[in-house]
Amino acid sequence: MSGLKLSALLEESAARLDQAKLSYGHGTLNAFDEAVWLVLWHLGLPLDTDLNEVADQELTADQQSACAALIEERISTRKPAAYLTQEAWLQGVSFYIDERAIVPRSLIAEVLADGTIDAWLSEQTKQVLDLCTGNGSLAVLAALAWPEVLVTGADISDEALAVAAINVERHGLQERVTLVHSDGMSSVPGPFDLIVCNPPYVCQASMDALPAEYRAEPELALAGGTDGMDFVRQLLKDAPKRMSENAVLVLEIGNEVEHFIAAFPALEVTWLDTSAGDDQVLLMTREALLTL
Repeated sequence: MSGLKLSALLEESAARLDQAKLSYGHGTLNAFDEAVWLVLWHLGLPLDTDLNEVADQELTADQQSACAALIEERISTRKPAAYLTQEAWLQGVSFYIDERAIVPRSLIAEVLADGTIDAWLSEQTKQVLDLCTGNGSLAVLAALAWPEVLVTGADISDEALAVAAINVERHGLQERVTLVHSDGMSSVPGPFDLIVCNPPYVCQASMDALPAEYRAEPELALAGGTDGMDFVRQLLKDAPKRMSENAVLVLEIGNEVEHFIAAFPALEVTWLDTSAGDDQVLLMTREALLTL
């Protein structure tokens, strides 16, 4: 096995993953990118390594065997690569992750990072809530985006909050990010000037069809009831009581846009552009929510 070049190992690994008919979407979208992630991670190389610069690097027999074993683990367990590496990236920021929390991939990260929602914020934006915080990634990104704000990360899962605590400490934000156990909005203080929420919104039909990679994640973080809107209905009812006068709520509903519109046909919302389209993330003012 000696003398195999990195480029050849990546091609072999990608072919093996492709043959196994895996599902992606937890940080990569195809077999080759998944192979690059796993192999570079095992070799201790940065994930943004220029592959052209390392293509001719020769690997030892031990390195080849270990990489092959990692690829086989991905195939046999059907776990997302992020769970195998215990690391996920969102907007170029590294986060710890394990099976206690959903793999971070929220499109809300984009609108936090690119300034999309800044027009709805002001110097009075001081208190931010990340509801359904999971591993704490959006809470961390909000704190990084706006150094002057205080962030509350809330989740019903104590296991997820334990993972979030690791990430808050990892980024040195213990003084600005507070983690709270809360069933929806029931135990969060407020008032908040901005609420971001990536809730469980997957409808039952989609839950029934989920591939193994998604079933490896906590069901609590995904399942939203028959039409996916169970949590969202309660959230939109409760949110205004925890919002300041000019506050806004940024909500991800993914591919459930039809169910959202059917559930809230008269609600005035602003759809936000993301890499997945302009029907995945929306913004609502407190004023609009009070009309429900």
